[in-house]
Amino acid sequence: MSGSPKYSSVRIGVLYAQREATERRRRAEERRARERKRAAQRAQLAARRADLARRDAESAARREAERDAQRARARAEQSRADERGLDEVRALIEEAQRSGARADVASLEEQLAALRGRIARGEQLGDAVERLRGRVVGLRPAAADSAADDSAADDPASVLAGLERGFAATGPDGAALDADGHRRCTELLDQLRAAAGPGQRVRFDALLGTVEHALARHAATVTEARAAAERHTRAEQEREARQQEQEQEREAAERQRAEAAAAALEQALTEAAERLDVVRPAARAVVDTAAELGDPGLADEIGDALRTATEALTARSAAEALTAVSDLEHRLPDAERRLDELELAYERSRDLVAALRDAMTGEGFAFEGGEDEGGSFRLHFTRPTGATYETTVGVEDDGTPVLVYRVEGEPDVMLHASRDEPVCDTTEALLERVHEALGGDDGFVPGELTWDGKPPGRRAKPLPRESSWRWSAP
Repeated sequence: MSGSPKYSSVRIGVLYAQREATERRRRAEERRARERKRAAQRAQLAARRADLARRDAESAARREAERDAQRARARAEQSRADERGLDEVRALIEEAQRSGARADVASLEEQLAALRGRIARGEQLGDAVERLRGRVVGLRPAAADSAADDSAADDPASVLAGLERGFAATGPDGAALDADGHRRCTELLDQLRAAAGPGQRVRFDALLGTVEHALARHAATVTEARAAAERHTRAEQEREARQQEQEQEREAAERQRAEAAAAALEQALTEAAERLDVVRPAARAVVDTAAELGDPGLADEIGDALRTATEALTARSAAEALTAVSDLEHRLPDAERRLDELELAYERSRDLVAALRDAMTGEGFAFEGGEDEGGSFRLHFTRPTGATYETTVGVEDDGTPVLVYRVEGEPDVMLHASRDEPVCDTTEALLERVHEALGGDDGFVPGELTWDGKPPGRRAKPLPRESSWRWSAP
């Protein structure tokens, strides 16, 4: 079918190829320079982030050191206050000893020594000092009464009163702490009270030792019970204090972990955002230019990578954002290389368009305009005879330029032709002469013009310059 489109692949001339190779090398150096600049920007941003992180760490360390110092000062001040309180308790115990108290002093001194040991270990005593002070103060009236009793030792009533005061000094909890001893002392005191009357001095003196022994034993038992309760209470308090301290430490550690995680998230998001800012302009340029030059695959590839990184940042997904930005950084150099090849091919096509337009107008064609179709160009020409030539300048998959002609109105262009009938001889010859004018080694060298139904092995020779080809359609 001789009226079908006619094709001719185009080879680049030697000199044109040399110029293009020089341009390709220049663009490659520009790409390397851009990549070095982006790498330097990333390095500067990383150094700045590291410096900010170092300053933040130093500030946090200073704040923690200040808090530790404040806590240490507070503990030291409390320890000094506890020491002063224990010194006061020591003085009260000595006063009680001078007043004649004996029963509880040893236990009180043991508790005093235990509290000093806790201070030495750095423990906080809480209200233990005041509790011990209260016990010593409660002992003082009994000690004073004991001294008074010594001065009236021969008076049964006074002796009985002193013993009763000593019994009462064991405290209201004596019955609970030593029920048997409390009951025994109560019974003996009743008997001694009955023997305190006139004429019963012998019985009074006989009971007195038993009562004193029972009271002393009851006081010692109560004291020991109190000491045991005190030790238990102190152990519980220490356990609760340790639990509270551990809980506070756990909460503090949890807060620190949460703060560290939040800070790490912000740092990662900042890093991803800054790195994306470095490559975003270049990525957008690739997307826009690739779409304009007719490579939607390249435009989609970089556009999708850019969109993935942006969406991850918007969602505050730090790990995904860093991964997406790294992927975009990795893709961008090759994308820019491919874009340069697209631009070189586009410029090659434009040069071919200009050369073809000049060649065809030089052969008498009238240029009627054309369209840029994103990587290919469509040109419209007419001949004085009214024949029309629609010429498409495109690019094959391997980058080779190709010319496609659609001709209407020429006498030798037939819709149907027999197998052996030569057709398009004159039109082919005319186009071959146009091809000769495309620059040769300094421009473009078209190959054989072919079409569906062209007789095999036949190629028209270009029309001589003096030949007449201005025929009219029959």
